[in-house]
Amino acid sequence: MSASVTLKSDDIPAPAWSDRFFAWRDRLLSDPGFQRWATLFPLTRFVARRRARALFDLSAGFVYSQILASCVQLDLFTHLQRGPQTPAQLAGKLGLDLEATERLLRGAIALRLAQQRSGGRVGLGTLGAALQGNEGVKALIAHHRLLYTDLADPVALLRTRGGATRLGDYWGYATQAAPAGLGAQEVASYSALMAASNAMISDQVLNAYDMRRHRVLLDVGGGEGAFLQAAAGRAPHLQLMLFDLPQVVARAQARLGAAGLAARAALHGGSFLTDALPQGADVISLVRVVHDHDDDAVMKLLRAVRAALPPGGTLLLAEPMSGGAAAPIADAYFGFYLLAMGSGRARTPETLAGMLIQAGFAKPRLYRTAAPMLTRLMVAQG
Repeated sequence: MSASVTLKSDDIPAPAWSDRFFAWRDRLLSDPGFQRWATLFPLTRFVARRRARALFDLSAGFVYSQILASCVQLDLFTHLQRGPQTPAQLAGKLGLDLEATERLLRGAIALRLAQQRSGGRVGLGTLGAALQGNEGVKALIAHHRLLYTDLADPVALLRTRGGATRLGDYWGYATQAAPAGLGAQEVASYSALMAASNAMISDQVLNAYDMRRHRVLLDVGGGEGAFLQAAAGRAPHLQLMLFDLPQVVARAQARLGAAGLAARAALHGGSFLTDALPQGADVISLVRVVHDHDDDAVMKLLRAVRAALPPGGTLLLAEPMSGGAAAPIADAYFGFYLLAMGSGRARTPETLAGMLIQAGFAKPRLYRTAAPMLTRLMVAQG
């Protein structure tokens, strides 16, 4: 099922009045003379400067991201969390000379990752402090080295979709014909990354939906069991089931066992592309799973979930969704991330609701989450 509609030439509608307005606006804003006037006129100066700054930030975004990546790689925020320090004090800890340390700190201060303090010292900035409290985001930033390699020539990536990429190799389950055959080393790195970044996603889902109404939760594509562990803490009576690739299940067994949840958890290895899902759950969750796959695979997954649920059973589908306030994350970031990965796309809630109905679900409903740019939640009944 596709979100786009192909129009025949004689089906193309006449331009709306808004199209004519936007055409006029575009001509005006792109005129160099108007741009010069707008930066000088008192009533438009602020807006013109703000748009110029936004455009420059887009142009410089890659450099900003590399400053952030350097701070994470050098563990700058951990050093600053211990207290403000001078560049000379930090240089040896970072393994940089003084000039390089000062250059990095100036960039970090400009991006609010660090903050100038008294006596020439530098401390955590507002964004650096927020980042220091989120190990999942730090792990994702370090992981972006692969994405940057694949995006070195973004136009070539757009023209050669399906070619070999670093991210395609990393996320082997998304591109290999027989993902169940992946080895322990092949699943280790991505499973650990997903587990590290799962805490913030789990909180969003579980704050929006009360899991205590259910008896048994099956998390499909559940990785190392991070979402199950979070759900178990919210609903002490809840029995747990997990379905993922065999080598991933082995990692989940270790994690859930260490958390004291082994007696509550039944783990199943397989691939939803070829294997039936286990029965017995009254609620099934798909957390950051659907957007990793193309439409045919998604429909196969949704039908498998529907077949595994009892009448009236519930599906929780949580992931970044296209459109609205989440567009910069879903449509820009994930749009190109998934392109480099070689599989999947972010979908609008309307598209997902249509796919759920096509798979046999009823009453798809979008639940409000506190941070929709991270994840949105759709709930449907079997």
